[in-house]
Amino acid sequence: MINPDALIKAEALVEAHQYIRRFAGKTIVVKVGGSIMDDEQALRKLLVDVGFMHAVGMRPIVVHGGGKAITEAMQQAGLEAQFVQGRRYTDERTLAIAEHVLVNQINKWIVEEITNAGAPAMGLHSLSSCVVFGEKLFLDPPADDAGGAGRKIDIGLVGRVKRVNQELLAALLDAGHVPVIAPIARDGSGGKLNINADSVAGHVAAALKAEKLVLVSDTHGIRTTDAPDSLASQLTEDEIKQLIRSGVIAAGMLPKVEACITALEAGVTRTHIVDGRVSHSLMLEVYTDRGIGTMIVL
Repeated sequence: MINPDALIKAEALVEAHQYIRRFAGKTIVVKVGGSIMDDEQALRKLLVDVGFMHAVGMRPIVVHGGGKAITEAMQQAGLEAQFVQGRRYTDERTLAIAEHVLVNQINKWIVEEITNAGAPAMGLHSLSSCVVFGEKLFLDPPADDAGGAGRKIDIGLVGRVKRVNQELLAALLDAGHVPVIAPIARDGSGGKLNINADSVAGHVAAALKAEKLVLVSDTHGIRTTDAPDSLASQLTEDEIKQLIRSGVIAAGMLPKVEACITALEAGVTRTHIVDGRVSHSLMLEVYTDRGIGTMIVL
C-alpha cells in the first residue's frame, strides 16, 4: 500500500518543479523583520528556505531588520528609544548600538545559518563592504503644525537610500554567494545612517530589477478593511494608494507597501508581503500555486 504522506510529498515536488524552472537564475530579494527576528526556530526555517532557493538555481538576497533587539540593547545601556512619526530618533550613541546589534549579532548569525543550510553567504554592512549609500532624511511636519512654519523635522542620523552598489551585488550573485545586507548605510562623506530595512529591500530589488521582492514579517498580509476576513490575496499599486489615502494602510505597513511600490515602478515583476510565523512561508509563496499573504502588482 502506498504511503499517503509520500503521495503528498510527490505532488508537492511536481507542483514546485514548474516554479523552480521558472525562477532559475532569477534574483529574489527577501526582507526579514518583525517578531520572527526574535523567534530563532521560525527564522532558521526561513533561512533554510533561502538555502533551498540557492540550491535550485535562484539568486536570493537577504535584507534584515532588528528593531526590537536594538530597543532592548538600548534599554540595557540605560537609553530610552524615542520615536518621531513612527521612526526611531537616532543620535550617535543610538547609532553605535544599532550598528553593533545589526552587524555583529544579527547579520553574523544569519550569514552562519544560511551557510549551514548549504549556501555560501556574505555579510554586507557598514563595517565591511557596504552596498547601500544614503542621505539624511528629514520628515515633513504634521499637517496641523501651523507653528512649525513648514520646517522639516530632524530625526538625527536616519537616512534614506540614495544609491545601491548593484555591480558588487551582481558580482557576488554571479560567484554563487547569498548577500546578507544590514540596513546601516554610508553617506557621501563616509558617515553612517540608520535606514528602514523595508526601504533598503525595496531599493535593492529596484536596483537589480529583481524578479520578486518578498517582505517577511509578522503580518498575514494586507487587509482592505478592519474586518479579519478582508485579507487581500492580490492588490494593484492603484488599490494600495487608495488604501493609504483612506487610512486603512498606515503605521508599520506604510514602509512595506512603499518598498513594494519602489520595486514595482523600477521593473520588479511581483512583490509579496507574507507572514514569517507560518512554517516555510517563503517556500509556500514562491513554489506553490496558492501562495500565502498579499501579492502587490502594478
